[in-house]
Amino acid sequence: MHFPGNLSDYICDDYPWTASPLIVSAPMAKVAMPKLAVAVSKAGGLGFIAAGYHSDHLEDLLEEADDLLQEGSSITPTQTWEGTPKFLPVGVGFITWSASLEKALPSFARYCPAAIWLFAPPTGFKDLIPWVTKIKEATASRTKIWVQIGSVSDAVEVVNAIEPDVMVVQGTDAGGHAVARGASIVSLVPEIKDKLREIRPFPKKRPHVIAAGGISDSRAVAASIALGAQGCVLGTRFLASPESMIARGYQKAIVDASDGGVSTVRTTIYDKVRDIHGWPEGYDGRGLINKTFIEHIGGLSEVKNRELYREELSRGDEGYGPNGRLTTYAGTGVGLIREIIPAGDIVKSLREGADKILGRQHRSKL
Repeated sequence: MHFPGNLSDYICDDYPWTASPLIVSAPMAKVAMPKLAVAVSKAGGLGFIAAGYHSDHLEDLLEEADDLLQEGSSITPTQTWEGTPKFLPVGVGFITWSASLEKALPSFARYCPAAIWLFAPPTGFKDLIPWVTKIKEATASRTKIWVQIGSVSDAVEVVNAIEPDVMVVQGTDAGGHAVARGASIVSLVPEIKDKLREIRPFPKKRPHVIAAGGISDSRAVAASIALGAQGCVLGTRFLASPESMIARGYQKAIVDASDGGVSTVRTTIYDKVRDIHGWPEGYDGRGLINKTFIEHIGGLSEVKNRELYREELSRGDEGYGPNGRLTTYAGTGVGLIREIIPAGDIVKSLREGADKILGRQHRSKL
């Protein structure tokens, strides 16, 4: 079903297998692999594969997605003419301060993802210019460019630098990495929408706005649409699906958690104990509070904390939860997650529930 407004502004027209409201699975590093991305796209959403901190083995991941898409699916990869890359109805996400564009480009000679999600450039959004230029050249501009932002100033900078097709507007309720200072989507999405209307003349059509951060159920999806977003990204909710690549202990911690604004915290300690360094200034990550954070606040040295973290890895699933030490990234919407269900069912239930709230009769395009 189309939203009110100009047909050319309807985001699902760019992804013809999708239905509205558009539900997107985030490219969570080491978690969002082809199985999850394909399940989301098969259900009428848009799933992203995480290239993550590097671009190694990207072609293998895209080949796996290609195989999965051809297994009993109403959507299949397409090759429009001989010698061109096969179009895949999934996206790929890159953490651009560490990922290698040069390593990624050869993969696009064989596969053309529906979208590329660019996140966290090392010094500013102008760093993304070569990414956008070379990806468009490699895919004949068939791949849409998504950029994750966290402030109004980010939005203006991105538009001036690269004119993306989609802005993922992430509020600070989000789990995992994001800007450390910012607002929730309640104020951030409408303010960015207003700012985009002020930018005239627009060289191309205005970028679509997708909301992210703290969205875990159909009520939040409907609220995001009412705020002016044209779709929603979910990360934490998809952690509680069998297709996500996380430990059982991690999933149990997600399902058991409550009161997400209190049980999670934004911090850099979860990166430090895992020896992950290099995030640009102004970024941190939101995760469930556990002994790693509590003892860090209590004055435990980073060296000792890292040592204890490594010891905790040997406990496997028992290392998660409030009495464990293992990193458990999650957003503030974690308290609304009560069961592990297939990713495709998550997409369909969110979409149908949001339609009811918004007063629309659901009509799938699948």
